Amino acid sequence: MSLKNVLIVEDESIVALELSGYIEALGFSVCGIASSATQAYEIAEKSEVDLILMDVHIKGDVDGISCAGMIKESRDIPLIYISAFSDDETLQRAIDTNPSSYLIKPLNRMELKVAIGIAMKNSVETLSKGDVILDNEFSFDSKNRELILHGVNIHLTKQEKLLLSLLLNSKNTIVSIYEIENYLWPDKQSNENTRRALISRLRSKLKYKFLETIHSIGYRINI
Repeated sequence: MSLKNVLIVEDESIVALELSGYIEALGFSVCGIASSATQAYEIAEKSEVDLILMDVHIKGDVDGISCAGMIKESRDIPLIYISAFSDDETLQRAIDTNPSSYLIKPLNRMELKVAIGIAMKNSVETLSKGDVILDNEFSFDSKNRELILHGVNIHLTKQEKLLLSLLLNSKNTIVSIYEIENYLWPDKQSNENTRRALISRLRSKLKYKFLETIHSIGYRINI
């Protein structure tokens, strides 16, 4: 999988740095950070850009929507707007540039992650899908033990990967507490609190779907 390049257009330096860190944590490369339309246009023309995160209100006489229009005249790059404003006039101007998404500040990280996956949906390399299909949102790459939501990998700890792999290998079948604890902690004494905390974290990352608790017996993934 080739690394995808994201251009961030944001004139608030702290917000730009936070976005940059989050984008890189998702596994993408930040090919540039621009605080004005001029900078954004130059980077988009000279660099390999696969996605633009565009703040609507940026420094200078040209705002983010006009800047996006300029860029799209020469290059059709997927675009996500981010803005603290959602008035009808601004939204209509944004819609006219055919963006992938329009997100309202303060940003919700899960919404941003999903928006990025959707924006890059035409790229087979980026919008990956695992060999185990859970539903229309989730899949699982059993080889690399990666949980995928709308084409974007969800971060799992080593223990979460092991647990999900174990449960999916026995999908629709109860996996006992003993099996889980022996598989995850073969050299350690079982710890109920640790196991429950792990189950809780995994259940949250699955958006509270699929994972069923069989009281005092074990757990089951239903797909």
